[in-house]
Amino acid sequence: MDLSALYYGIQLLAGLIIFVTVWGWLPLDNWWVRGVEFPRIQIMVLGFSAWLGLLLFWAQWSLWQWLLFIALTTSVAFQIRMILPYTRLWKKEVQSAKDSSEAKANQLKIMVSNVLTPNENKQKLVDLVNQKQPEILITLETDAEWQQAMNVIEVDYPYTVKVPLDNLYGMHLYSKLELIDPEVKYLMIDDIPSIHTQLRLQSGRVIWLYCLHPMPPSPTEADKSTTRDAELLMVGQHIKKNKQTAILAGDLNDVAWSKTTRRFQRISGLLDPRIGRHFINTFHVKYPFLRWALDHIFHSACFTVVDIKRLPSIGSDHFPVLTTLQYQPEETAKQKENAPTPEAEDIKETENKIKAGKAEGRKVSKEHAEEAKEKNQ
Repeated sequence: MDLSALYYGIQLLAGLIIFVTVWGWLPLDNWWVRGVEFPRIQIMVLGFSAWLGLLLFWAQWSLWQWLLFIALTTSVAFQIRMILPYTRLWKKEVQSAKDSSEAKANQLKIMVSNVLTPNENKQKLVDLVNQKQPEILITLETDAEWQQAMNVIEVDYPYTVKVPLDNLYGMHLYSKLELIDPEVKYLMIDDIPSIHTQLRLQSGRVIWLYCLHPMPPSPTEADKSTTRDAELLMVGQHIKKNKQTAILAGDLNDVAWSKTTRRFQRISGLLDPRIGRHFINTFHVKYPFLRWALDHIFHSACFTVVDIKRLPSIGSDHFPVLTTLQYQPEETAKQKENAPTPEAEDIKETENKIKAGKAEGRKVSKEHAEEAKEKNQ
């Protein structure tokens, strides 16, 4: 083996890791910038491999080789800092639930499943729901065919909100618990819905539930992340302003460590039960190394965690996620100490992002309408 060629290859990988890390700091919404926020785990692994490789070839380095090593070390350290909170090495943001005689009445089991519209394995989801028996089921990318297939579970789920669409943004909510004044809203784009409803827990306590599935930044969907970011921040702002006890769940087409999701937490005050526990990487099912968390749940400080886990594949490109929360208002004060708080910049940037998102949403809505018109001609 030509060791010099291997060393140059390691240097090239180190340079790429540095470039990608710096690239992600650019204050732009374009998909080719925001996209590098997704694979931080993969970037960290490759970066650490390059770091070890440089050490193996340690010799009398030139100045530029020292600069490369220092820059790579800084880049890897940054990537580690971004993902470390989602491991057991970090302090838990949400406490584990305390067992009590009243625990069951205060528990809420929520399943989120992006089904992938053309997925033919509909019975797999039905069987999984029957096995796990969540109180709340949120399905994403569900069209009329999926709606018909899921009709069989409605004997156990008398409360429903149905938005069947064939544009990959259909959404259905199935609940064993009473839904109060549910609404379907189109916050940014005219054909991308979200569900907003109040929910009565078994204990009688009424909370808010928000189900979201914004458009992702990608070369095949949205050129920018603007509408996705604005939708999430708008809901977070609403929750905080109205001092709501709330749960937000869905496929956010974003990762937990992105600047938008972290800002959403600071704006809303909602907690992330994954922090201090483990990754719940749900996408892509077929590519284990290229996998990250797109399906999320955030909640108010009055909830603790019984369990949160990824479920077996149902044939979609996403794994379903099952989260069991427990309403424990006595833990609110303690957990609020862990809640991120907004800074003046967050409030300003949120307002700017929502304004920009609405403008971008009008543009995208017009484009979608024109595409639909051409398709129907």
